[in-house]
Amino acid sequence: MNETRAFFQTIGLPAADPLPCPCSTKRFPDGGEYRFEIPSTEGPRSLTAVLEEAAARGVPVHRVSQGSGIMLMTDAEISGMLEIGRREQMEVNLFLGPRATFDIGAQAFAAAGKSLGLSLRGADQLVFAVEDVRRAVGLGLRSVLVSDLGVLQVIGKMRAAGQLPKDLIIKTSVMMAPANPASAALLESLGADTINVPSDLTLPQIAAIRAAIQAPIDFYVEAPDNIGGFIRYYEIPELIRVAAPIYLKFGLRNSPDVYPSGSHIENTVIALSRERVRRAQIAMEIIARYCPNAAMSPLRAKDLGIPA
Repeated sequence: MNETRAFFQTIGLPAADPLPCPCSTKRFPDGGEYRFEIPSTEGPRSLTAVLEEAAARGVPVHRVSQGSGIMLMTDAEISGMLEIGRREQMEVNLFLGPRATFDIGAQAFAAAGKSLGLSLRGADQLVFAVEDVRRAVGLGLRSVLVSDLGVLQVIGKMRAAGQLPKDLIIKTSVMMAPANPASAALLESLGADTINVPSDLTLPQIAAIRAAIQAPIDFYVEAPDNIGGFIRYYEIPELIRVAAPIYLKFGLRNSPDVYPSGSHIENTVIALSRERVRRAQIAMEIIARYCPNAAMSPLRAKDLGIPA
């Protein structure tokens, strides 16, 4: 972009937005600055479609994540996803099932109640969430997605006490995304291994969070409509520079909310999964064009939550 920025200066325009952010010197254990995550991969057929599309487009996929919840998957479906993950040596991340928006409470749907997000309501739902974890871990899962502060703390303590595998990755959802350094550091202190920050943060705000935590940042380069619909592909080079180590995630604007998923909308889910991989290809081309020296983590990295 240097040529374009130089021309802007010749006509009296600023060449960039002000407030340059410091470069992150933090990296994944393998030295990589960024990885690719395909979200909303809702079951074995969706995962198979992701990998087929990725192979056709030459897109590396380090992690897939699921959003409908472990609760709404059969043992066979979980095992099917984990078997694919083991074969490909990639991280398979599954969401805990109970959440406020599935429950009988109304506050999560009220205009002033959106902050409730995907929290768990009551002690029973905490128990149900832990049962989700126990069940999936027993089948071989090694990466869980949480959206509640309390269950993050509980799972973190269970892992530390040996009640859950020591290599279990705990990923926090965009639905509890920290918007400031103190909140991000709190999540990390409770056991979060990888933290999804809001997609509407400015680069200086993201830089401030990066300075406060060691954990990888998860970031929707394209955010689904229900979390804002932001599209930030041209900012990828700066996101990598400022926020490394970072998981670049690809949601889809102008697409239906498919949670909870199931066979009744499976064809739609698979089509959306394939399109997310196409979006990742767009990101790859942006990186090749504007920051070709940025280091992508190799596939099959040892610190991924690869199924046991």
